[in-house]
Amino acid sequence: MDTSAIINVALIIVAVWFLYSRLAPTKGLRTLSYKDFGQELQSHKNPILIDVREAGEFYTGHIPGAINIPMSQLKNKVFEIPKDKNVYLYCRSGMRSKQAAGILSKQGYTQMAQLQGGIMAWQGKIKK
Repeated sequence: MDTSAIINVALIIVAVWFLYSRLAPTKGLRTLSYKDFGQELQSHKNPILIDVREAGEFYTGHIPGAINIPMSQLKNKVFEIPKDKNVYLYCRSGMRSKQAAGILSKQGYTQMAQLQGGIMAWQGKIKK
């Protein structure tokens, strides 16, 4: 096998790993439509609703009852989130909330849900 073939194989492996890491399911995370997300927030007693967007994004409008723990600060603030509660995550489009769930999953969180499509898909009330 020549050098260019080895490089091509290595690039394919890296590309497959990258796609898998972005698209693979996160252990303990459910992805909910805005309707199901809203219904679960109302039906669970004291749900933990976390907006993982940055503070500037949060103050432009957020789901009522949400606390803002930006992705950039999550690793340092994970201790503030109870492990025995249902944790609901959202961001702008759904990518950061999935990343946040990955961080929480590694810390032992098992009861998590994210808003499919993020706040862009939310059709409920928004607090500014």
